[in-house]
Amino acid sequence: MQHRVFVPCRLGWILAQRTFLSLFFVVVIGVGLSGERSAAVEPARLASSQLIEIGDLLRQGRTLEVEDRWDEALSHYEKAIRSFPNELSLKRRFEFSRMHFDVRRRLADQSYCRSLEQLSLDKALSVYEEVLVRIQTHHVDAPLWRELVEQGTNNFDVALSEPAFVEHNLHRCSRERIDNFRREMRRELEQRAIRTREDVRAAVEWVALAAQRDLGISPIAVVLEFNCGATNSLDAYSAFLTPDQLNEVYSQIEGNFVGLGVELRTEDGRLTIVRVIPRSPAEYAGLRAGDYILSIDGRDVGDLPMEQAANLLQGDAGSLVALSVASPGQPTRTLQAERRRVDVPSVDEVKIVDSLHGIGYLRLACFQKSTPRDLDDALWELHRRGMRGGVIVDLRGNPGGLLIAAVEAVDRFVESGVIVSTRGRDVREGQTYSAQADGTWRVPLIVLIDKDSASAAEIFAGAIRDHQRGTVIGQQSYGKGSVQGIFPLHSHASGIRLTTARFYSPLGRSYCQVGVTPDKVVQTVARPVASAVDPANDLTLATALDFARQAITRPNSTAQSRVR
Repeated sequence: MQHRVFVPCRLGWILAQRTFLSLFFVVVIGVGLSGERSAAVEPARLASSQLIEIGDLLRQGRTLEVEDRWDEALSHYEKAIRSFPNELSLKRRFEFSRMHFDVRRRLADQSYCRSLEQLSLDKALSVYEEVLVRIQTHHVDAPLWRELVEQGTNNFDVALSEPAFVEHNLHRCSRERIDNFRREMRRELEQRAIRTREDVRAAVEWVALAAQRDLGISPIAVVLEFNCGATNSLDAYSAFLTPDQLNEVYSQIEGNFVGLGVELRTEDGRLTIVRVIPRSPAEYAGLRAGDYILSIDGRDVGDLPMEQAANLLQGDAGSLVALSVASPGQPTRTLQAERRRVDVPSVDEVKIVDSLHGIGYLRLACFQKSTPRDLDDALWELHRRGMRGGVIVDLRGNPGGLLIAAVEAVDRFVESGVIVSTRGRDVREGQTYSAQADGTWRVPLIVLIDKDSASAAEIFAGAIRDHQRGTVIGQQSYGKGSVQGIFPLHSHASGIRLTTARFYSPLGRSYCQVGVTPDKVVQTVARPVASAVDPANDLTLATALDFARQAITRPNSTAQSRVR
């Protein structure tokens, strides 16, 4: 079964990476490296000041690489690419950092390690071949077979230098021996004719057997590295999913998982809590947004990669975890939380923010299966509380989710016309989604977005803008213009996430590396903590409220909250 989704953007899977900890880890990896950008600056035309800035960014990133801080390097380059989308040197460092990060993440994944132990070489090659078939059939761009082998080779090359991979597979090999093998591998692959999918499989099988002969390495580990390298290099959102990651994607779609219920990111080298899910174990234990975790069950997390630290938070339902946390300006405190099933609401902070004018507010945090129902419940709740002057839908920080959930959310406000269209290499991926008149709310609408509003959030904001159904306020959105499909594999209990199509606004605009431009731009330093709905400390929300009040007092105002 294929789920059509929008991969949430970070990075962190921005980085900063975001994850609901079960571990609920879907890397929101960052900027789309393919696609168009209408206002892109050509490299040859960069001003001297921009060249200096790019040089500084590369030096800063290199420092993070040398210090083995690959998650922070990945986040750093992702942000840099958003400023300089055509700069190839930044893109190359992004891809290199991603390979290092992905190798570490896989080897910290117990389900992946079990696969290494359980698969035979023939079975691993069958998994690889099925992945190639899926790419050939579904990816938005036609595969270049030699390039897939080259990307797999690059990924395996990185793995051979990663301490975690070396520890698992190369205990007794000298660096000279490994380097000799690298040269032989590349020389052999350069001489091979690689024109078909069968050529790809044969080439990878040769590398696997040669690595076993010369380095004593498991050929299964080699095949899986080539597999991950080929898939993860297709674009910034396609990726191989280990069994646990596949289950976590399904949990994200359903909106529930076993864990603590916190959203994390690495920030200034610290594991920081960005959001605490309402009514979660984390909330009951006293964790708050803005806290940073110092230790987990007595282990200092300061020097651990985020993935490894997040793994320490995993566990069975009912088990306990001891945490040491701190807040800026506050003493360190120790607490204990019980892991249990957490339901993640896609809509929260439902309230009337101006009782005099009857202006409602809701935060749409993500798009999952429950979103249409959650949105209906929130709108009727606001209606019962006296919403008559309009509703503010806050999409700031919303990373994406299910395509159909985004369509149905827009359909609550738009009576007719196109909501979004998709176009892919496979004609079956070309679809047009339109609004239906039944159940449409006619209440005045304001939509808030920021630079982290991505994917499905951009579908929502873009449709409201193109239909002139409401006013979009905030910052330029992220600019993710592609749809991903989730494909479970038949040959193994894992899966792949592939970019299958690109999507376009009702007026045919591409979102890729462009995003949604607000009707009214509000520049802010940072988005306020998610739980704080306070216009006094939130310039964007205050601007939206002023706009809504002015609209109500205008002549011929037709503010109403009826549905039809």
